[in-house]
Amino acid sequence: MQRNVASILAELRQDHKNMIRLLNLLERESHRIQAEQDADFELMQDVMHYMTIYPDAVHHPKEDRIYAELKKTRPELASGFSRITLDHRAIAEQGLRLRNDIDLIQAGAMVKREAVVGDALAYANTLRNHMQWEELDLFRRIEEMIRSGHTTLKKDDFPVAADPVFGARLERRFARLFEEVDIA
Repeated sequence: MQRNVASILAELRQDHKNMIRLLNLLERESHRIQAEQDADFELMQDVMHYMTIYPDAVHHPKEDRIYAELKKTRPELASGFSRITLDHRAIAEQGLRLRNDIDLIQAGAMVKREAVVGDALAYANTLRNHMQWEELDLFRRIEEMIRSGHTTLKKDDFPVAADPVFGARLERRFARLFEEVDIA
């Protein structure tokens, strides 16, 4: 059982590394918009499509499930973490707002440059800070739970979905995104 949770934790850490790479692309294109240069809105759309279908739907629910286990089996280690689910909800809402901004632009609608840049940079900043907090604090507490053997979680207790960009099989829709991440 401990090995299963440890492998999930390793997956979560890898997801964070992958998300940082995508946030770098999002920020790069946001800075281009800010500088009134040509930005790649299609790339931004791909980033946000990915972020709203994988991290929001698979990654964050895994973290929520581990947090619930931590709270149940080691409540002393869960102290101060009631915000995690709220953070995940706020990140998802920010992500959908940005995705909608970009979808509107791609559809030819007028969207203020400041709104897109503000939403993109706020989203990236919120998600980066959240992941840093998880890496430095939450994940260390989860490792303590694993070491102490106080977990009943099995790999089957977690959402299962293949990562469409960084998984074993790249979804065709994300081929260009994967190329850009590999280049960056």
